[in-house]
Amino acid sequence: MTTARIIEEQRKTTQSGKAKAGRWTLEFERVEPMRPDPLTGWAGSGDTRTQVRLSFDSKQEAIDYATRGGFEVHLVPAPPVKLKLQSYADNFR
Repeated sequence: MTTARIIEEQRKTTQSGKAKAGRWTLEFERVEPMRPDPLTGWAGSGDTRTQVRLSFDSKQEAIDYATRGGFEVHLVPAPPVKLKLQSYADNFR
């Protein structure tokens, strides 16, 4: 059975806003192991499902899509955001 990983997208560290917070991404976990190519030495596999990434506006939409496809679901929530509030003057203490 194919496993679908549903990940909550985190806010990027370079962003201060919350525009795309709360979006969810569905990607498939690898079925075949990575192996080195004998000619180039690059790692690869015949599993092309790992290249597919689908975005959803809510967690429920992503779960519904995975269950309709018959995939096992693995949920990965985003870690909580910790704000470090300090003033500019704290840099000189």
